[in-house]
Amino acid sequence: MNKIAVVGAGISGLSMANYLEKHNIDYHIYERRKKEDLAGHGFLIPQEGIEYLTQIIDTALLFEHGSFLKKYIQYSHTGKKLAEKDLNNVFAISRQALIQLLSGNISSEKISYNTAIISSDIEKGKPKHSDGTDIEADVIIVSDGSKSRIRRSLFKDEKMRQVQENEVVNIIQNEEIAASIENDFIKFHHDQGGLTFGILKLSHDTILWYSQFDNEKYKINECTSDNLKKYMLDVFADWYPLVPSIIQKSSYEHVHLWCVYELEELNPFYKDNIAFIGDAAHPLIPFTSQGVTSALKDSYTLTKYLVEEQTFSEAFQKYEAERKPEIETHINNGRILLNQFLLPTDQQTDNILPISYK
Repeated sequence: MNKIAVVGAGISGLSMANYLEKHNIDYHIYERRKKEDLAGHGFLIPQEGIEYLTQIIDTALLFEHGSFLKKYIQYSHTGKKLAEKDLNNVFAISRQALIQLLSGNISSEKISYNTAIISSDIEKGKPKHSDGTDIEADVIIVSDGSKSRIRRSLFKDEKMRQVQENEVVNIIQNEEIAASIENDFIKFHHDQGGLTFGILKLSHDTILWYSQFDNEKYKINECTSDNLKKYMLDVFADWYPLVPSIIQKSSYEHVHLWCVYELEELNPFYKDNIAFIGDAAHPLIPFTSQGVTSALKDSYTLTKYLVEEQTFSEAFQKYEAERKPEIETHINNGRILLNQFLLPTDQQTDNILPISYK
């Protein structure tokens, strides 16, 4: 196998690099952002994802950086318990911690930050730096996110649509609040539907929280952090006291307002000598909680076939054939969960677990 260029140093790109490293396959990662820009929020990783992740990260080290969640508990917005379900080895970890763990296995010589790839040139299978110089690679693995510029340049007829949901995601470091919460996945739902507030405990002093909005009911737009905090406090003012307390005490320096999009139809997962993995291949709406696990399985499967097959073309074909059916299941499950979210709680299916399983 000749040299591989990996475009993107997020979870999928770094996972791919770790699997390639494990099999002694030559590669180099190109990331358009600066190294210090890679902080983020967090993830839920079901048991299957943990099994793939522990093949490339030391188990003890991984578990030091997050926490296992015991139960999923669903409440009304006033604090009435609606449903409860035991969780089987579901792990919560911050994006920053997972990025650092995955990066720790990659030597600095194998990754270039602040390096953009020209999308138009990659169509010819010969990627170039933004300064016009060639990148030497026989195979290109693209992991540049759900709005992948490279994917759009190759599949010009693709259609993305915004789904009926926006999210606000943030992390709060507050030992007092964290101590008051068990290691559970807690989610509050407005009785009329279309508005939730989720809480994941990452450590003894750190909580990941997120709110989901029906964007036809709640017209939340890009705005300053101060205005966003005020908007959140107004919307959640009469909720169970834990919710406005978290909103009030959080820093909004790194808050993220996420407008969620999906592909109307999946593109092929490869073209010529270019393959797509993770969100670049198949954006999943967040109700699935399968983004990290799917990225890991993509990376593992593609590496397996690159090792086993004589040509990258054969490897790409087998990779798509194995991964696409499962991804389509998660897409369908995500749409079902989205539709449930939009309904009043008395019309929702009992004990809906916000994780898609195949």
